[in-house]
Amino acid sequence: MVVMKNLHTFYFRTYGCQMNELDTEIMVGALQSRGLTKIEDEDNADLIIFNTCSIRDLAERKVMGKLGQLGRGKKKAIIGVTGCMAMAKKETLFRKFPHLDFVIGTNNITDLNTVLDEVLHGGKQVLKIEDKYEENLDYLVAKREDKVKAMVSIIRGCDKFCTYCVVPYTRGGEVSRTPTSILEECQKLADQGYKEVTLLGQNVNSYGKDHPEWGCLFHDLIYKLGAISLLKRIRFMTSHPIDITIELMQAIRDVPSACNLVHFPIQSGSNRILKKMHRIYTKEEYLHKVDLLNKIIPNVSLGTDIIVGFPTETEAEFQETYDIFKQIRYSIAFIYAYSPRKGTPAMRWKDDIPEEVKEERLQKLLALYSQIGDEQRAAILGSTVEVLVERFNRDQKLLKGRTTCWKKVIFPGDESMIGTLQQVKLHSFNHQTLLGDVVTRG
Repeated sequence: MVVMKNLHTFYFRTYGCQMNELDTEIMVGALQSRGLTKIEDEDNADLIIFNTCSIRDLAERKVMGKLGQLGRGKKKAIIGVTGCMAMAKKETLFRKFPHLDFVIGTNNITDLNTVLDEVLHGGKQVLKIEDKYEENLDYLVAKREDKVKAMVSIIRGCDKFCTYCVVPYTRGGEVSRTPTSILEECQKLADQGYKEVTLLGQNVNSYGKDHPEWGCLFHDLIYKLGAISLLKRIRFMTSHPIDITIELMQAIRDVPSACNLVHFPIQSGSNRILKKMHRIYTKEEYLHKVDLLNKIIPNVSLGTDIIVGFPTETEAEFQETYDIFKQIRYSIAFIYAYSPRKGTPAMRWKDDIPEEVKEERLQKLLALYSQIGDEQRAAILGSTVEVLVERFNRDQKLLKGRTTCWKKVIFPGDESMIGTLQQVKLHSFNHQTLLGDVVTRG
């Protein structure tokens, strides 16, 4: 243990999903309210925090490797672990890494400053983890580096218990945030100049079901947010297909600021594998909702998550997934090879698909995704699209932004355009990035 009475600087490393990124923003705000300064130099930080992910084996191994490295040198900083890995491993992290000072679960990030006080004044390792989440976060303290778009949590946890997923165990059951607090935060963000919000949840479609007395389900929330005139774009992720409703589809159609990209993960095209995953829908039910989405929402774009190489997946079942992808032509896809996660029901099954077979299936699907993406980008060349301008590109010469369906666009422009909506005529693309020129000032 290292006891330091005065902390001046801190370093954060965030792994995983957008919810983790938002949790980091909340913790950064709390630390800055304490008077600490965020720096990007890990070696000179007084406090180092890893906000972790347990969804993928690779993310977990990266954190473990980093913690091991920090234990080999002279201890100069207080070191903490937060996030899903903290929930999954708890006090075992202290046994493996005795130089670790604190472990905070996903439901306790508001306790960060209290935990720091305990570490500083008590000189002992501190574990702060509660399995049940209570909606008590001060979202308004979040320190956002992006000044154009913001992430807003609306529901935490998940009740679906997919057999491959640790989220119900690391983030608990579904707990919705009150509509009043969401509307208050989004109005303040709009007043501060933010043009876009992304509504976050492990399953946003379940919003409000745990509080029927509110009379506000997810589609109702979309309509309420649509009334904030300064807010130009509303996105959301992630959706579970079983809970998406016609009312939600109609809200996306009817609310001008609701983006026409719907993240709609299928995970597999095989009914047997879907049942083994406990996804609680069939391929046919999924395709029926895809058909409704296409009929109800003009120019809708669909996104997906897919796992290849799930235990017992045959070549024919992988081909079903491939064929579904080819049929729907997803514009956004997150494709992974299966990796077993401790604490999930799938751990009971033998991970029987050889790694080389998983990799072959992964690459085959990624190649299809790339081909479809190129075809989609080529098809819109010559057209004019609305782009929310976010920042300069890495070369600081071109501006970068996104269309409503999340396509990245770069184009010449000046700093005054950042945070505005611009009409951009597309003339070419490079890999996944569209290139164009502004045709009118927004």
